[in-house]
Amino acid sequence: MNNYNNKPILRVIFLGGVGEIGKNMTALEFGEDILVIDCGSTFPGGDMPGVDLVIPDPAYLIENRDKVRGIVLTHGHEDHIGGLPYILKDINVPVYGTELTIAILEAKLREAKVNAELNVIKPQAVVPFGKNFKVEFVNVSHSIAGSCALAIQTPLGLIFHTGDFKVDYTPVQGNIIDLSRIAELGKKEVLLLLAESTNIERPGFTLSETAVGKSINGILQENTESRIFVTTFASNIHRLQQLVDLAAKYKRKVVFAGRSMLNIVDCAMRIGELKIPSDNLVEVDDVGSYADKELMIITTGSQGEPMSALTRIANDESKIKLHYNDLVIISASPIPGNERMIYSVINNLYRHGAKVIYESLAEVHASGHACREELKLIHSLIKPKFFIPVHGEHRHQKKHADLAIQMGMRPSNIIIADIGDVVEVGPKTFALGEKVHSGALLVDGLGVGEVGSLVLRDRKHLAQEGAVVAAVCVDKNKGEVVGIEIASRGFAYTADTDELLGSAKEIIRDIFAGMDVKAQEDWNNAKAAMRRELKNFIFRNTKRNPMIISQVVEI
Repeated sequence: MNNYNNKPILRVIFLGGVGEIGKNMTALEFGEDILVIDCGSTFPGGDMPGVDLVIPDPAYLIENRDKVRGIVLTHGHEDHIGGLPYILKDINVPVYGTELTIAILEAKLREAKVNAELNVIKPQAVVPFGKNFKVEFVNVSHSIAGSCALAIQTPLGLIFHTGDFKVDYTPVQGNIIDLSRIAELGKKEVLLLLAESTNIERPGFTLSETAVGKSINGILQENTESRIFVTTFASNIHRLQQLVDLAAKYKRKVVFAGRSMLNIVDCAMRIGELKIPSDNLVEVDDVGSYADKELMIITTGSQGEPMSALTRIANDESKIKLHYNDLVIISASPIPGNERMIYSVINNLYRHGAKVIYESLAEVHASGHACREELKLIHSLIKPKFFIPVHGEHRHQKKHADLAIQMGMRPSNIIIADIGDVVEVGPKTFALGEKVHSGALLVDGLGVGEVGSLVLRDRKHLAQEGAVVAAVCVDKNKGEVVGIEIASRGFAYTADTDELLGSAKEIIRDIFAGMDVKAQEDWNNAKAAMRRELKNFIFRNTKRNPMIISQVVEI
């Protein structure tokens, strides 16, 4: 059993999702049991060239894999399940989630050829994990169906984890947050609250998903002759259902475009979460067979992703060609950092004569994350002893902590955690413990964790300065240099460059002039001298610093 001054403690271990947006992953440890909450991914930043995905570093869990009893999932978004195809290869434990969450995960694992024990649960289900944890799944509203908060019973008391949520009193398909159960839990003296912080800077309440449907309905009423494009997050099944229903209302056929959109739609239809009459669906190849007023095309690309369906359509790289006066509705808000990509797509759409409606022009998107008044409601219902704000950058966590203080919580009962932090919780204990190994693993193709800081440094160097490759061919038998070749990539291509590289050959000849070419042990010294002298020569003449690659080849 974990001990703190010879008293039992619960360790809350943050492996992702704090001090950042995305790759959410938290572990609870008590005695010989570890319970993992979510295992997400995030997009690579601009300083990670060539990287496909970023996932949490699971080193601590791998070291303690015999104690890991299972993984519970709050919902099926990539920032909560995207790391599982990679991490389940090393930590093969049962995974629990609602029907849509598991259906999406199952498809991802099948594509990655990973086998795992997947368990479908329903809200209000209670699942034990080892001797020390019991998890109750509590229904909440979010921008994907099947989202849950977690009420986790431990030997020291109740922990409540909100997951991602919003308070939507008029949700689609009656998916209302279970406030009555949350209130009941709040009467049980909650030891610790972990609550998301993404929208803490937004006052008031989040727009209802139903309001989005009404807004788009009004847009369709005013644009009866135009072809309608709508781009949204593929995982927002309730918005897709509203779009499909509106298409039927206005006698439009529905076309789904984009790989992730097709995958999610297939999963949702298979389990009955999304209902679409088969005669109302049209394949991308058949778009040309219908008049503009007969079509609604629902695509991926709400974040301007380079390979997404809408981006390829805007760039004339798709089978679907834009028509003058097509109407494009961007039913999403920009994820921080994606603004330039999104506005680039919007500009290209306008260049084709399309009309574009996005969040700043109409109520065509509702966030799935609670704003300040909704967060206040959760705090007032749960009334926790201790509080840790999660799922946000440090500024979000700090403002969420300030909100809790304004509502009467003592500052000493709040901790703002960072990745790798361990918060030790006891009946009278709430403090940071010793950090654990943490960080991020970079996924590049089939490789996980193979791209490190040195590789990224070289990639950035190549991207910014280019490379110069110098190869010297020697004849050991004759003891002489028989050829020198210098080539550049990403450096410069002008007549002056040819003259510069020609002069660089003379520098290399001088290096080898006083050297015994037959002595192979001197080649390493020669290669080092080539890199040093070429680097200095090129910088003096160009003020550039390309990567220098030198090689000696024997014939």
